[in-house]
Amino acid sequence: MAPMTRSHSPGQIPNAEVAAYYRRRAEGGTGLIITEGTSPEHKSASNDANVPAFFGEEALQGWANVLKEVKAAGGIIMPQLWHQGIVRHPGTGPYPDERSMGPSGLAKPGKKVAEPMTAKDIDDVIGGFAKSAGYAKKLGFDGVEIHGAHGYIIDQFFWDGTNERGDAYGGSLADRTRFAVDIVRAVRSQVGPDYPVILRFSQWKQQDFAVKLAHDPKTLEQFLSPLAKAGVDAFHCSTRRFWEPEFPETGSDLNLAGWTKKIAGLPTITVGSVSLNTDFISAYRAQGAETAGIDRLLEMLGRGDFDLVAVGRALIVNPDWPKKIREGHSDQLKPWAPEALTTLV
Repeated sequence: MAPMTRSHSPGQIPNAEVAAYYRRRAEGGTGLIITEGTSPEHKSASNDANVPAFFGEEALQGWANVLKEVKAAGGIIMPQLWHQGIVRHPGTGPYPDERSMGPSGLAKPGKKVAEPMTAKDIDDVIGGFAKSAGYAKKLGFDGVEIHGAHGYIIDQFFWDGTNERGDAYGGSLADRTRFAVDIVRAVRSQVGPDYPVILRFSQWKQQDFAVKLAHDPKTLEQFLSPLAKAGVDAFHCSTRRFWEPEFPETGSDLNLAGWTKKIAGLPTITVGSVSLNTDFISAYRAQGAETAGIDRLLEMLGRGDFDLVAVGRALIVNPDWPKKIREGHSDQLKPWAPEALTTLV
């Protein structure tokens, strides 16, 4: 199950409805649940007081209940830790007086909305990720995912369009991975060497769907290498359409997860409009979307392009999506519709 923001946790506390929502996916055959993005222990992480936190006594007790329900159904579950950075607008979220922050204060290329993060800011955010990862292990979660995609704080460091720093956290693409590298290392110091740590990354940003961090396999290797060395166990490779080749000019039809596995030699997760015939934005704006692409997905999985498939919106409307696919009943899947976001079913 791909992480998907649901905003159904008032006061940042996941309740019994949230626990039942995740349990239904475990009962429906999902092998690994990656939770919706949760706020690490840093007050400027989120713009929404209904997005759950992964710190604080009440929120952690709520997650303990989620874990109990998922485990009772035989599931495996990991929280995703998500800091929005400069994307969070000042005055929003559970701590509206906290300032928003990013590596260079840029909301997108050429648009400065805040001052660059200080060394203390950087250390505080790194520490927040590490603390929340430690809570996940202590509670008994099966691992943790770090959200480094889609133009949020870690990705803001990755992208030269939002990172113009002149210190050790800026510069070349490899240098711009340092913030993520330091987060991974800090997480490792909390959870130890054998606790699964996944990093989600993307080429596209919500600020620019067409932008790429790496335009060729060699540059992608420069990006992946320091992250793998820091202790990432698996890469969650977010694309808008899983079937699209990442570097078609090479003559290969490998997608981003395929190239990442080939280069880094680590397990990868593919994601992007699985069982939908349209990408995220067009599917969201439409009244519905037909299911499609299962044969192509299974072909790519079967030849070893990637190790896991993350299913997003299709699992919101089909809690038993894995069972239906396994049993050959993809024709029984309900189509995605945006109104499904209004409830937890």
